[in-house]
Amino acid sequence: MTTSTQPAYVTALQGAYGEPSQNGFGSAVFFEQVKEAGDLEKAALRWYEHFVGDLWDRYGKEAWMGAWRQVYARPKTGDTGIVAALRSLEDPQASSSGVMILDAVENADAAQKALAAAFDDPTVAQLTVFTVGDGAAMSGLLIAGRRSNAEATFLIFLLD
Repeated sequence: MTTSTQPAYVTALQGAYGEPSQNGFGSAVFFEQVKEAGDLEKAALRWYEHFVGDLWDRYGKEAWMGAWRQVYARPKTGDTGIVAALRSLEDPQASSSGVMILDAVENADAAQKALAAAFDDPTVAQLTVFTVGDGAAMSGLLIAGRRSNAEATFLIFLLD
């Protein structure tokens, strides 16, 4: 989908964290339709590889997938929202990335509101957070959310 056809919540999230890119560093937001719930992780992996760009081939899939693991999945009940979820990640490296996503961004309050609009809406049927990185210096998180209407949003954050 193009920027003109994407929902306002995606545009706001991109304003805080960056438009789609292949920088392989920093953060970017991607949006697409994911029809099946089981396809969300596949789409997240595809966007992760896209974001890393040429570095994916340079260092190899094994390096980039070494850090890949789920560190959060939204529970069916009792969820307190994406901000609280990122603040409560138990893995030390994931927790550090979560804090940076929330607090080390320009206009943190607006960024947190954009996160909540994208990932806390009642129609978000699936929300998962994965760790990412090259297995050495670079690490970060990928947040993947899918709404019941198949709209899927991906925030990738990767720093050294």
